[in-house]
Amino acid sequence: MLGPRDPLPHRPTRVLVAGLSGAGKTTLARALQGVLGIPHTEIDSLHHGPGWQPRPAFLDDVDALVAGDAWISEWQYGSARARLAARADTLVWLDPPLAVSMGRLVRRTLRRRMRRERLWHGNVEPPLRTFLTDPEHVVRYAWVHRRKYRDRLIPDVAAAHPELVIVHLRSQADVDRWLAGLPRLDD
Repeated sequence: MLGPRDPLPHRPTRVLVAGLSGAGKTTLARALQGVLGIPHTEIDSLHHGPGWQPRPAFLDDVDALVAGDAWISEWQYGSARARLAARADTLVWLDPPLAVSMGRLVRRTLRRRMRRERLWHGNVEPPLRTFLTDPEHVVRYAWVHRRKYRDRLIPDVAAAHPELVIVHLRSQADVDRWLAGLPRLDD
């Protein structure tokens, strides 16, 4: 596993960004798109249909995405993780302190709900009371599953795909340092 100062063995072309909700996966994926010139597909846009229902074509869309030569996406959804990892050459694991990721997640969720921001396929964040009533609410889900990357997902993917370069970033300073060290489009 590499850290933010370790050189990569190759220029990334098929990149996954992993981490707890609120860790900054989509933000980093968009930044990588700009630095590497590789298209980013937000996996939530493939997964969520109207009414927050999973889209029937989700896994077909994931297969089409990973069949490409160059792409960036978030590493989410148990049904898709193996397909994504099998084709990726680099996985960036965002692992900020829990207070940072939960703070970001709560602020984002509140902002989206208060502004009634339209997300994938017209979805909006549910009423705030669902935090108390829905065990799948994004904030509750993140809290319950906060250890899954460290304890299960990262060790499992490393064992299943030893050729996969895994970069572990624990802070925004790590992210900034790592991004600064990547080869630019014009390199």
